[in-house]
Amino acid sequence: MLLFLVSCLSFLLVSQSIILKQKNAPPKFNSRMWVFLKSPHRFFILLSRKRKILNRFFFFPSINKIQTINTTTNEEREEEEAHRDEFSLLDLPDLPLDAILEKLSPFELCSMARVCTSLKRSCTSEYLWQKQMKKKWGDVIGDVAHNEWRSQLMTASKRPHFSPKRSGKFQLFLDFFMDKKSDSRKYLLQENSVMSFYLALETGKFWFPAQVFNRQVQNGHVGFMLSCYDAQLCYDSTTDNFIARYRAQGRSMIEEGIEWDRIRAPSVNTPPNSLHISDCLDQIKPGDHIEIQWRKNKEFPFGWWYGVVEHLESCNGNEFNCHCHITDSVSLEFKQYSPASRWRRTVISRKDHTVIGNEIDGFYGGIRKLCNKQEIAKWKDLWPNCTLE
Repeated sequence: MLLFLVSCLSFLLVSQSIILKQKNAPPKFNSRMWVFLKSPHRFFILLSRKRKILNRFFFFPSINKIQTINTTTNEEREEEEAHRDEFSLLDLPDLPLDAILEKLSPFELCSMARVCTSLKRSCTSEYLWQKQMKKKWGDVIGDVAHNEWRSQLMTASKRPHFSPKRSGKFQLFLDFFMDKKSDSRKYLLQENSVMSFYLALETGKFWFPAQVFNRQVQNGHVGFMLSCYDAQLCYDSTTDNFIARYRAQGRSMIEEGIEWDRIRAPSVNTPPNSLHISDCLDQIKPGDHIEIQWRKNKEFPFGWWYGVVEHLESCNGNEFNCHCHITDSVSLEFKQYSPASRWRRTVISRKDHTVIGNEIDGFYGGIRKLCNKQEIAKWKDLWPNCTLE
């Protein structure tokens, strides 16, 4: 455009000089000189009429617009440099990344696992979920529950069904991870993983075996005080409590609203209807804390009852003259009952111990000695406020 303007200006100066030289001799109409002098006039008229069209073809941005473009370019360049200098979470080595992920809750780990494939591998690792499992479920999930979970996976012909009645914040993630028809197939969860086991417990899908202290005491059955019975439990995340299902006489009994402090993992691997083989009879002595199997009749499963080893009636209780620890008979006392109660005291044999009792007083089974102070303290925390008859 600038070259075009310079050319026009030069043309005007040349034409002006020619007009001055021939001032005294004006050109004739339609002569060559007349046409030559008239052409620039017509040209500029045409140029003025068509300036809009020319502007489209010969457009040059103004200085302000050029500065704006340069400024935007610089800002974008600075932004790119800033993003280039940012540090991503995925740039961390494995150990620092695992240390950060360990601080997250299970719900947050599930959210992070949906971000990308790399974080999915890190957030679903067995190491992280074993820690989460031990932290929340370590006191109530034992080897029996793990074995039953594996057995359920092996015998299932298809993915276990998740009850639609169950809900909670983990249900969304469980549907995402376990749905075979999901578009995000790369995020499908392995059924035999610790994370799968954790989510099955958290959503209430898996009824796991455990033991319940003082069963049905809330329903008025005070006769079960200081006892612990096997049950199948289901977790309810909406109330943070459990539902227990007991088996007795071929039918199920349901108890709801069971809190965490009333549940423990099975103390032994003995089935509730079988006699536990005692391996501590030669070691127990007066003052020891024990648990013993007891059931009302042979149609009921055994429950574990808390008691202590006491001196025999023939012993004066003097520790220097006591021979209770070497005699065949062992005296067990249940101090939650009154001295006149028929369940206050019983005597068993060290050598020939088996199921003893009758249909009136019930049947006593195997014994396990309590050596863990936490177990003893747990029983004392459940001690009744009044003496039982």
